[in-house]
Amino acid sequence: MKWLVGVVSAITMGLVSAAGFAAPNAHADEVAYLVNVHVRPGYNFPNAEAALGYGRSVCDRVATTMPYADLVNQVKADFRTTDYYQAGYLINQAVNELCPAQIWQLRQSAAGYTPF
Repeated sequence: MKWLVGVVSAITMGLVSAAGFAAPNAHADEVAYLVNVHVRPGYNFPNAEAALGYGRSVCDRVATTMPYADLVNQVKADFRTTDYYQAGYLINQAVNELCPAQIWQLRQSAAGYTPF
């Protein structure tokens, strides 16, 4: 019986992989980040490289397990704004598009955070 379960499991996994249902790889998408951040009003990056550099610095801060509240406050200070949405949007775009492997870390850090 155990042999049959093993064979069925192997066949099922082979079919799932062959059908293309394997988990997708996380990869950076600089163009999507630039479209969503550099072109959007409010951040005023002087050029694409500055926007990418800032986004990568957000990724670095997430990687060092900076608490989400501190990260939001730094971004708000960097852009001289009190608008949580503007800061949160930039953080979200940076992590989702430039370092998607860190999404879990960001979610853990942001758990329970309230903007007010």
